[in-house]
Amino acid sequence: MAPSVDHWNTRYRRKSGDGRPQACSLLREYRHLLPTSGQALDIACGRGGNALLLAANGLATSAWDYADAAIEQVHHHASQMSLPIEAKVRDVQQQPPAAATFDVIVVCHFLERNLAGPIAAALKPQGLLFYQTFTQDKVSDNGPDNPDYRLKPNELLSLFPDLRVVYYREEGSIGDTTQGFRDRAQYIGYRDD
Repeated sequence: MAPSVDHWNTRYRRKSGDGRPQACSLLREYRHLLPTSGQALDIACGRGGNALLLAANGLATSAWDYADAAIEQVHHHASQMSLPIEAKVRDVQQQPPAAATFDVIVVCHFLERNLAGPIAAALKPQGLLFYQTFTQDKVSDNGPDNPDYRLKPNELLSLFPDLRVVYYREEGSIGDTTQGFRDRAQYIGYRDD
């Protein structure tokens, strides 16, 4: 069972004094792939680190989360940085994005497999999807305990068959697990048509 809205609101209220949120490492490291203009969406945005980076890069940015405490923090940080972000409480499972509406979509630490199709369809032609979330092959206790909210090996590659793979990384538990990118997978997909 997924954590409730109350669970997430409590968690975000506890983090409200933790300073400015940071974008996920995938978006930070590959921000050079972002278009210079267009519409961007941060799905399950949390405190808004990804949305802040997208807006700072000149994209008209929307940020959605179903926890109102998260959206309050996005508004706060966007105001402090003078960034125009349209942040709203929205349950993406009940209201997925409309088809062909975004040039960039970012999803970080959120997994709802039945939304993969609508997320891919929401990209405009030449749109980019940045996706980073937890894997079942893990070396630490980071992330959710429930394996249903963690990717199976290479699963992220199969969730978006209509997109061209630009970048993929998943190191699992191979080799020296004290180094590298562990516990998560990263994916960038591109809509050719």
